[in-house]
Amino acid sequence: MSTEAKKILIVEDEPSLIFTLQDTLENEGYNTFIAKEGGKAIEIVKKENPDLLILDLMLPGISGYDVCEKVRELNYTFPIIMLTARDQEIDKVTGLNIGADDYMTKPFGVKELLARIQARLRRSETYAKGKPVNEIDLDPVHINLKNATAEHPEKGEVDLTTREVELIRYLYANANSPVSRSDLLENVWRYEYSTNTRTVDVHVSKLRSKIEVNPDDPKYLVTLHGVGYMLKIS
Repeated sequence: MSTEAKKILIVEDEPSLIFTLQDTLENEGYNTFIAKEGGKAIEIVKKENPDLLILDLMLPGISGYDVCEKVRELNYTFPIIMLTARDQEIDKVTGLNIGADDYMTKPFGVKELLARIQARLRRSETYAKGKPVNEIDLDPVHINLKNATAEHPEKGEVDLTTREVELIRYLYANANSPVSRSDLLENVWRYEYSTNTRTVDVHVSKLRSKIEVNPDDPKYLVTLHGVGYMLKIS
């Protein structure tokens, strides 16, 4: 298999589904890894740094929710597609809120899963692979994404919310390029329930107050009227 093949980690404990997923993905040219429980999944993530994670929620030992949270705590940004037999909305919302990018309920069509994998991999190319940058200097403000803080010359150390950290990461990954509100909704908010473009504007405004010396005349996080936003990095 080509060294260019994308690496996909399948975290699943159902043998028949493991076989189907592995066979299908390898036929599509992906390099697959298998973990049947959460602890092993974390080990493989650290060792192989996959491009995408297919994650069952109902696992022996550490749950899929816990695996997802741990992966995001370790600052890996690759896409996570959750699988579960459950179909309640609260499970979907919980998964998305802790860092999953997509959600499929069993049973599902393999073609649909492949389409979602391809879409997520395309979008993830805007991010730095693996562990992203954790410190950003927007002189005179210093941002520590790992600790979720910003050191402001007038306000001192300011706490950043999880959403603000995700927002900065995405804007930084697309630095000096326009990013539309719909793009932010899709990649940062993941179209969560009741989210709209006004939500994006409110969050950007709050973030500016933490990372700009003069939020009313921003130097870095600028508005592109009729387009969206841009993080200007010299």
